[in-house]
Amino acid sequence: MDLQRAWLQRGPLARLLWPLSILYGALAAIRRAFYRFGILQTQRVGVPVIVVGNVIAGGSGKTPVVMAVVQHLQARGFKVGVVSRGYGRATDDCREVLGDSDPREVGDEPALIRRSTEAPVVVARRRAEAARALLALHPDTQFIVSDDGLQHLALARDVEICVFDDRGTGNGWLLPAGPLRERWPRNCDLVLHTGAQPAFAGFTARRALADHALRLDGTRVPLESLAGQALVAVAAIAKPEAFFQMLRERALLPQQCIALPDHDDLSRWTPPPGCAYTLLCTEKDAVKLWRRAPDALAVPLLFEPEPAFFAALDAKLSSLDGHQAA
Repeated sequence: MDLQRAWLQRGPLARLLWPLSILYGALAAIRRAFYRFGILQTQRVGVPVIVVGNVIAGGSGKTPVVMAVVQHLQARGFKVGVVSRGYGRATDDCREVLGDSDPREVGDEPALIRRSTEAPVVVARRRAEAARALLALHPDTQFIVSDDGLQHLALARDVEICVFDDRGTGNGWLLPAGPLRERWPRNCDLVLHTGAQPAFAGFTARRALADHALRLDGTRVPLESLAGQALVAVAAIAKPEAFFQMLRERALLPQQCIALPDHDDLSRWTPPPGCAYTLLCTEKDAVKLWRRAPDALAVPLLFEPEPAFFAALDAKLSSLDGHQAA
């Protein structure tokens, strides 16, 4: 997109939009002041809340971070729930995401989080409402992780994790002249870079495809067994080319790579006709694609934050007054 490219530098288009970014920044500052002075209320929900979000527009890898944090806390024996707005869903209510929920009704990312972690997930336009509903349904929950919501100030948070990809802060300007939703730097507990080339200091993570693909029934297919087969790859994520390139790096050479808009519900997409082929997709797309192409294979992404990140997160949680993580 021209705008995405413009956000990487302070060129003519960005400079043309810069006056609007001043207005955007002023409105955002007024909104933050309303919360700071109590004109708008920030709500606590009774358990510690960890917000995983970003300050740049577009996907930066938040969902893998959410799943990694949830699985880390589960491994420590904690009961963890997740709240999300459910971006891109056709519904507008507050509802729990179940194992068989239609991704079109709950959002593809919440459906993936539920499937991958088996943690309770609730979606709602207002994350504070989702958190209260989650605790009503699962009162033994000890931590809530918010998928996105760094700017959703109505929900009080105890730990903020800000996620960046290789874009960093782009040209450093606010929307619409740049990619920033709010000014950076800002106060934040942890910064995690999901890309290969961090733009500034923070924790890092390793990203790689798993050694296997998954069928609808959960059985595994070794990736190496797919080499040399007729393949078609489809991705409806923020950066589909990154997925296609990772396939190529594993010696999988799709005859066709189909890039669709991020969060596309795939309801109008038809698998390409022709000779027999194996359809590959991401796990995020699989929760939607399997309804139309049950023979598709999902290739999981292994996302591993460095151990120091989890050590810092544990230290933050241990410092919370009176919480049993101490």
